[in-house]
Amino acid sequence: MASSSSITTTITILFLFLLNTTAKKTYIIRVKHSDKPESFLTHHDWYTSQLQSQSSLLYTYTTSFHGFSAYLDSNEADSLLSSNSILDIFEDPLYTLHTTRTPEFLGLNSEFGVYTGQDLASSSNGVIIGVLDTGVWPESKSFDDTDMPEIPSKWKGECESGSDFDSKLCNKKLIGARSFSKGFQMASGGGFSSKRESVSPRDVDGHGTHTSTTAAGSAVRNASFLGYAAGTARGMATHARVATYKVCWSSGCFGSDILAAMDRAILDGVDVLSLSLGGGSAPYYRDTIAIGSFSAMERGVFVSCSAGNSGPTRASVANVAPWVMTVGAGTLDRDFPAFANLGNGKRLTGVSLYSGEGMGTKPLELVYNKGNSSSSNLCLPGSLDSGIVRGKIVVCDRGVNARVEKGAVVRDAGGLGMIMANTAASGEELVADSHLLPAIAVGKKTGDLLREYVKSDANPTAVLVFKGTVLDVKPSPVVAAFSSRGPNTVTPEILKPDVIGPGVNILAGWSDAIGPTGLEKDSRRTQFNIMSGTSMSCPHISGLAGLLKAAHPEWSPSAIKSALMTTAYVLDNTNAPLHDAADNSLSNPHAHGSGHVDPQKALSPGLVYDISTEEYIRFLCSLDYTVDHIVAIVKRPSVNCSKKFSDPGQLNYPSFSVLFGGNRVARYTREVTNVGAASSVYKVMVNGAPSVAISVKPSKLAFRSVGEKKRYTVTFVSKKGVSMTNKAEFGSITWSNPQNEVRSPVAFSWNRF
Repeated sequence: MASSSSITTTITILFLFLLNTTAKKTYIIRVKHSDKPESFLTHHDWYTSQLQSQSSLLYTYTTSFHGFSAYLDSNEADSLLSSNSILDIFEDPLYTLHTTRTPEFLGLNSEFGVYTGQDLASSSNGVIIGVLDTGVWPESKSFDDTDMPEIPSKWKGECESGSDFDSKLCNKKLIGARSFSKGFQMASGGGFSSKRESVSPRDVDGHGTHTSTTAAGSAVRNASFLGYAAGTARGMATHARVATYKVCWSSGCFGSDILAAMDRAILDGVDVLSLSLGGGSAPYYRDTIAIGSFSAMERGVFVSCSAGNSGPTRASVANVAPWVMTVGAGTLDRDFPAFANLGNGKRLTGVSLYSGEGMGTKPLELVYNKGNSSSSNLCLPGSLDSGIVRGKIVVCDRGVNARVEKGAVVRDAGGLGMIMANTAASGEELVADSHLLPAIAVGKKTGDLLREYVKSDANPTAVLVFKGTVLDVKPSPVVAAFSSRGPNTVTPEILKPDVIGPGVNILAGWSDAIGPTGLEKDSRRTQFNIMSGTSMSCPHISGLAGLLKAAHPEWSPSAIKSALMTTAYVLDNTNAPLHDAADNSLSNPHAHGSGHVDPQKALSPGLVYDISTEEYIRFLCSLDYTVDHIVAIVKRPSVNCSKKFSDPGQLNYPSFSVLFGGNRVARYTREVTNVGAASSVYKVMVNGAPSVAISVKPSKLAFRSVGEKKRYTVTFVSKKGVSMTNKAEFGSITWSNPQNEVRSPVAFSWNRF
């Protein structure tokens, strides 16, 4: 007779087995679109008929993707694969938000004023920028529609209502607001994990309001964040329309919801899509953002995505599809200095957005790494001993938990102040935060001096001093340490990121549902907030793309992208090469792409590198994907790969990324279109790399008319004996005349990462 313990073990194993086989998940199912039987009126009806329960169907996709998403157990998912019409099934991917005095810094003055006889303010009234994020706080002054004309007739979207959102809150500025939560709700057990969340476009996080107002917020005078960064807050395209699509919730942004929102946004009639979110790298046929954005691009919609905040780690860049504008982050020429005056007479420089009462002039004792656990140096929740830190200033290492949470942990333990010190992971990058107690952030070198002082001095003390807002900071821009880096691990032959834009300490609109730190215990409320991340740089480029669309409505998304890339600059405001905040070394195209955007020059780039849908298909064919994989991306019944590129780098991209592999020679042909004056002549200038010889033929391009196209061929030859494991070199190719410089960065690598 079996013992009771063995019976219990058997029952437990059986229960776990049943749980494993019956647990439901959201799946995205790709279907052969043309296989729909005539007996079904719609694809929705056909998809529903293939499921055991009609309630399992979450979304039907028609534009961004061919297929549907459903909530299934593994057996149901496996049974669907038995149908020849089902091409692929994969689990719903989870994406995350990319967060952590802009117009003047970019040289924008009332949106360029008049451009070649064209009033861009009036022209941009017809541009619609769609933002996929955490929703919107419609009461924000940044959505004021005073003097705006009627909504463009092309707009097919709507303003949805919800338990906390009246559809009448939309206006001629904020013309659309929708929410997509089915994927999130299924992953959360069928409901909302936060009391503040509901099926509504309402932004209870703040991130979505910040990004949408950065892209196209109306001008708001006397704006500031608790007195910091005072002035006029305005988006990049202040006269453009905004449509928001809420796809991000408390646990993240689910691919099924993102696809549904992209599907809807394309049909609604947006001109630009802005996505400040992303995940890890994946083949394009498994990347829902890449798949959806291909459909957008094909319909003339410009798609801008954040590069990610995983820098300075190499090969960390996200959203790398070549039809997407991938945006890294740089600093502004504005800072928020704060100081720690130490007891040994030294003064440490840092930054802060603390706005409460000061600490006075009495020095307080400093403590570091003294608490209840080995993680007290990080100031994690529960790690500090209140008996030790009460009434003192606590030094906390940056990393692991949120910067503002560290301050809250110190405050809750009785500390009166905090100095957050960078480690090697963040280097010298300084990000200002609105802490709940007096606190400053310092870089690694300063942090090392501080940590040594606390350890070695018998009575270490400090006084924290806050100095407000300082402008004209030099050098700037500097590449943010957090900004994700290349090389591109999906297709190394495409250089990513594409550009950088302002992404550190950015002031924009905020939600009244949450405090500026995002912490539950933060009871403060503010109309504007200062945030950092590639989440912030992405909508800058989205707004600029909207302005270029208004100035050049005939331009394709690829032409707009080219204009922003080839006119980007690589010298800071001291006329020195761009630097990297991670270690203050010189930056390179794996960090800054083509450089920092320059919207004034992008208006008149001279030449553009245009790319057709057919060329993108030839690119996909060169990746050794199966035909089914390519069909998943391009949404056509079939594709012909007989004219595929011999190398993915043959794509007519505005930058170059040369992967030699086992070869010494690489040869690429590019085609440029004259969008400048007729009778223009350009000469080439090559900036080579130490280990590579570069030749360009022809060396001169003469255009007789506007719209004329010319080709040139570049030959890259690696010098003999060069063998570099995981090392990269960089150069550039520039076509110039007295009016324009059309610059393309070149990255060289000898081995795949």
